[in-house]
Amino acid sequence: MASYDFDLGVLGGGSAGLTLTSGAAQLGAKTLLIEREPRLGGDCLHYGCVPSKTLIKTARVYHLMKNAARFGLPAAQVPSVDFASVRARIEGVIATIQKHDSQERFCSLGAAVRFGRARFVDEHTVELEGERISAKAWLIATGSSPAAPPVPGLDRTPHLTNKDIFYLDALPESLIVLGAGPIAIEMAQAFARLGSKASVVQRSGQILSKEDKDLADGVMAALGAEGVEFYLNTKVTGAREVGGRPHLAFTDAGGGEVELSAERLLVALGRRANLEGLGLEQIGVEYDAKGLKLDERLRTAHKHIYGAGDVTGGHQFTHAAGYEGGVVLANAVLHLPRKADYTWLPWCTYTDPELASIGLNEKAAQAAGIEYTVWSEEFAANDRALAEGEAEGRIKLILDKSENILGVQVLGLHAGELINEWVAVAGGKVKLATLAGLAHPYPTLGEINKRVAGDVMAPKLFSDLVKKGLKFFFHTKGRACNPPQGGAG
Repeated sequence: MASYDFDLGVLGGGSAGLTLTSGAAQLGAKTLLIEREPRLGGDCLHYGCVPSKTLIKTARVYHLMKNAARFGLPAAQVPSVDFASVRARIEGVIATIQKHDSQERFCSLGAAVRFGRARFVDEHTVELEGERISAKAWLIATGSSPAAPPVPGLDRTPHLTNKDIFYLDALPESLIVLGAGPIAIEMAQAFARLGSKASVVQRSGQILSKEDKDLADGVMAALGAEGVEFYLNTKVTGAREVGGRPHLAFTDAGGGEVELSAERLLVALGRRANLEGLGLEQIGVEYDAKGLKLDERLRTAHKHIYGAGDVTGGHQFTHAAGYEGGVVLANAVLHLPRKADYTWLPWCTYTDPELASIGLNEKAAQAAGIEYTVWSEEFAANDRALAEGEAEGRIKLILDKSENILGVQVLGLHAGELINEWVAVAGGKVKLATLAGLAHPYPTLGEINKRVAGDVMAPKLFSDLVKKGLKFFFHTKGRACNPPQGGAG
C-alpha cells in the first residue's frame, strides 16, 4: 500500500478549501492546506462578498441620511464622503473576519497551512518552494480572477476590477462600469449613492441577464431613479486614456457612436479559473477556459483529485463553493458517494431592492420547455414594507402544472433573507398548504411568503364546490353584503 505525507491536500484557501480543510481535520484526516496568497480567505473575504457588502451598507446608510425627510425627519445637510474612512471600515471588517480564517485557527483544528505556489509533479505529489509533498487525495480550489474582455486598447487603459475597487484612496467623481452582472450593478448603485456619477455599459438589452427581465428591469428602474445611467444593447469598440482619464467607445442601441469619459473605469465582465501553472497538463487533468472537467461527485479523471469553487466553471458563489467543499468531504474523507445537486441553490444580487432567486425562473422554465404558472404578491401589500418605506418589488412563485415548486424569485427589501425560507420549503419538500397554514409574526416581510402560498390554496378552499358542500351539510346562508351596482347618475 502506497504511503503519503498527508491523507488530504488542499490547494486554495477560499470558501471551498477552508470548508474541506476544517471538516477533514476535525474528522481526524491529516490535512495540508496550501494557499498561494499570503492570507487565507480567498476572493470572497478580500475582494468580493465581504468588502462589497460592507461598502453597500455604508452607501445605504449615507443614502438614508440624505433622504431623511422621506421618514418624517428634518432634511439633513450631509457632508461629502471621505472614501478613506469608508475604506478603513472595509479593512476593519475584513481584519475581524480574517481572525476566523487564520493559520492559527486551522492549526488548532489539526490542519497544517503552507503558503506558496504549488505545482503537480505527479498525480499524488506537488512541489512547493522546492519541496515535494504527497497526499492520498487532493482538492483543487484555486478560485478565479478577473478576465478582461477583448476590447481594443483596454490593456493600455487604466481600469479597475474587483481587486481594486474597494481600496481606492478617494471617491471618484465619475465611474463607468463595463458589464451589468451582480457585482457591476451593486457597485454602480453603491458608488452613485456615495456621490459618484455612475454609468453602466451593457452588451445585451437587459441588466442581470440570467434573471427574468421584468424583475431585472425593476432593479434598473430603482437605480435609474437614483441617477445611474444605463447604456444597453451596446457594442464596445475601444478604450483609451486621454489626459489621465479612461474613455470607452461604443455603438449604442440605435447604432450611434458614443464615447464616455470618467475618472475611473470598472471592468466587471468575465472571470477565468486560476488553473494555469498547476501542472495539470502533465498529470492528465483536463480543463478549459471555463474550468475543470468534473463528474457529478466533483472528481477529475483521476478519481482522487477533486475540484470545487470557481474552478468548477459553474456557480461562482461563495455559498456554492462551501457546499461543494462539503460534497468533496463526503467523497474524499468519509468515502460516502455524494453528488453535487444545485436544484435548490439560491443566489442574490444585493442591490436596493435586492433580487434573490432559487430554482427556475420564467426564463429558465421556458428554455427547458416546461409548462408553468406564476403566482405573485406585491410588497406594496405588505404592511411591514409600507412601514419601512420600502414597498418596491414583488415575489414570484413558479409552479409546474402539478403545482410543484419550480422556483421562487423575490425583488424587494431583504430578499436575500426572505429566500432562505424557500430554501427550507423547496429543499425539504414542504407542501405549500403547510406553509400557508403556518403563522408568521406580524408585521414582517416574511408574511409575503405565506401570502403567496395562500394565493395558490385560496381557489381550492374558497371554491363554489366547497361553498355548496357547506350549504348542503351545515345550511350556511351565503353572502351578507353585496356591493352596490352601477355608479351615481
